[in-house]
Amino acid sequence: MLCAFWSPKGGVGTSVLAAATAAVLSRSGGVRLVDLAGDQPAILGLAADPETGIAQWAAAGPDAPSDALVRLSVEVAPHLHLLPAGAVRPLAPRAAAEAGARLAAVLAADVTPVVVDAGRADSPAARAVVEVADVSVVVLRGCYLALRRAVHSPLIRRAAGVAFVDEPGRALGVAEITDVLDRPVLARVPVRGPIARAVDAGVVAVRTPEPLARAAARILERTAAGRTAVPAPPAAPAAPAA
Repeated sequence: MLCAFWSPKGGVGTSVLAAATAAVLSRSGGVRLVDLAGDQPAILGLAADPETGIAQWAAAGPDAPSDALVRLSVEVAPHLHLLPAGAVRPLAPRAAAEAGARLAAVLAADVTPVVVDAGRADSPAARAVVEVADVSVVVLRGCYLALRRAVHSPLIRRAAGVAFVDEPGRALGVAEITDVLDRPVLARVPVRGPIARAVDAGVVAVRTPEPLARAAARILERTAAGRTAVPAPPAAPAAPAA
């Protein structure tokens, strides 16, 4: 099972939700969290960003063995392994596209459930992974600019649905998101102080705030991710009507 989280606009909480989803899945067995955005070490409380990761594997070229990615993974919590982005190694466009396609194929074939933080899906690797993912979830706030970008993104066709970051004071709500994108809202992700504090403290993986865990569980319940990987966490309360 390969589940990818992405957003057409940065700063909406995509990385945090990906980490929380991996943490919820890890309660039932091994999970690999793939960092294509670069923020997971901070979210997970690592002392330093691993310098060796996906970027180094991609730079090694087509001869790099697929199992090398497993060896690059770092255990960050029980049953939860992070495949870090690694120090940036810019590649020529063709090499980057080929490396992205190879990465997507390797992750899709992984027997371990994989959760991918694809960030804004603006790199060849992130786009390739979202395209082949069993489940693609787009993360959005009630923001006109984000919605506008989502409409124009070719990746929206692959989205199983939307994780709606429910931020007070926004003009757009669930109804507008579903009407414009023709995609269901899988879960509402509340903006709460305890979530922000858990992120700042780097404890999302080991002490996932309950509102965030419920949103992640809801996404798993409503997509193939919760049925084709490991048993899903206990059912979360349904999101309130819009």
